[in-house]
This record gives sequence, C-alpha cells and structure tokens, in this order.
Amino acid sequence: MNKKTTQNGILCIGRTYCDLLFSGLDHMPVLGREVFADGLAIEAGGGAFITAAHLHYLGQHSALLSRIGTDALSNSLLGLLKQSNIDLQFLEKSADAGPQVTVVTIQENDRAFLSRRAGSAKPKTLPLALKWPNAGHLHIAEYATLHEIPGLIADAQQAGLTISLDPSWDETLIHGTGILAHGAGIDVFMPNMEEASAITGHTNPRDAITTLAQHFPVIALKVGADGAYMAYQGEIFHQSAPKVPVIDTTGAGDAFNAGFLAAWLNHASPDDCLKAGIDAGSRAVQMAGGAGKLFSKHPSVA
Repeated sequence: MNKKTTQNGILCIGRTYCDLLFSGLDHMPVLGREVFADGLAIEAGGGAFITAAHLHYLGQHSALLSRIGTDALSNSLLGLLKQSNIDLQFLEKSADAGPQVTVVTIQENDRAFLSRRAGSAKPKTLPLALKWPNAGHLHIAEYATLHEIPGLIADAQQAGLTISLDPSWDETLIHGTGILAHGAGIDVFMPNMEEASAITGHTNPRDAITTLAQHFPVIALKVGADGAYMAYQGEIFHQSAPKVPVIDTTGAGDAFNAGFLAAWLNHASPDDCLKAGIDAGSRAVQMAGGAGKLFSKHPSVA
C-alpha cells in the first residue's frame, strides 16, 4: 500500500489551535442568554496535532507541520505541544499565525465549535519537511489547508509520499464535489458521515462511500457510534464500534485517523485497519480534549 516502504515517518499538516473546552452545560449557548459551564479545560487542538499525538501514542514517528503565533495563547500552546513528545522540528513560529482559538462547548455526547484562523496555513518549513529523510506519508488534517496550498498534493507526490486527507467540516468549503477534483492524487480519503453527505448528497453510508470510492483508492468513512466503513479495491468493509463511556467526542475522528493510518501504513488488512481506527477513536472519547490526556498515560516513544 505504501510507496515509500522504508520510511515510516508521518507528517501531519494543518492549523494548530488553542482549544477552550467548556463542559457540563445544561444546554448550548443561544443569542441573548448567558450559559454557565461546570468545567473548563485548555488543550492544544487541530486535526494535525491530535492525529500526530495519537500516532505517537501508538509508537509511530509523527511530525507536526504547522504554524503557531507569538502571542500569550500561542506561547502556552508550545508547552503543551512539547509535552506530547511529537516531533516539532517543522513547527513554524510567526506573529501572524496567532492567536488561533477554538471554543468548544460540550453537552452530553455532542459539541459545537467556534474557531478563529490567523495568517497563512502554509508553513515556511514545508519544503524542508517534504525532504525529511524519514518521511513516508503526509496526512492533511483539513481540506481548508489543501485549499490554501493547492500544490501540496503534487509536491508530496514528487517527494514520493503517500497522502491522506480528512476534509474536516468547513461550512464554506465542504459542500459539493469540488473537493473531489481538488483532491486528485489522495491515497486515503477520511471523512465522517456528515462530511461525506455534504460532498456526495447521499445520506446512506454505503451510497456515500461507493460514490467516493470512484475518486480515491481508499476510503475510511467514520460513522460515529456505528463504527466505520472502508472501501478498497472494489469492496466495502464495515466494523461496529464498541459501547464505551463517552466523556468528550472532540478529536475522536482525528484519533481514528491515527489508528487507521498506523495500520494501513504497516500493510494491515482492511478489517485490521478499521479495528485500529475504531480502537483509537473509542479511546479518545473516554477523555476530555483531543489528545492532552494521552501524555500522562503513555511513556515517551523514542
């Protein structure tokens, strides 16, 4: 499955956010009314970081390819990023890259996000990262990043890397089939069901994944509590998710991506890829925040 079979390093590219997680809400905020939360946590966020952190937890060498600012919130993020022990050699620090903040409001098993993007998504370290001798794969954590860096796929292919993309919901970009054309060259496409429906117009997982499989060699479709589907070489595979206590679903899809990719890059079977993704996603929903609680639960991986 992998073009560069001798390199196992995974570059994770995307914006890095300071996540403010408000939990214990009786109801979601509405205009004109103040809502109080029982809990507040501050975590490093963004799909690139969360996927990289879960990859590291699984023993896979992962490097974060991202930008953070020089403001107080960004400086606090740097400490959290270092605690994760992921490879930060390609992290760019620049004043225009922050603050990037996501406010996450969590009620029972659902959540809402309010985010601010700052500066360009393209790190100055990108050319150096693509030449990284250990790199075998590039994971693009959000379509918005690819949209800002249209030559990214071609550059990664030129470097001999396999490529995955999680579209990640973006109201201005997710609807319609434009992402299918712009994503030409992606090896593994990793949407959730809401994203797949917005792209294909199908609300049934099998219909959606069948359409997507006409455009990408591998599809990993996340369907929440119902588990995940995989389309590969004309076949569709499905596995259910185990019932686990859910604390916070933030980052569960990115954790799934990590588990799935770690298995796929090690040539696992479709069933084993799905199991690895679901196991990682199930682990993620049992802790608050996307990845921060991993740091105290797993030793550093050399």
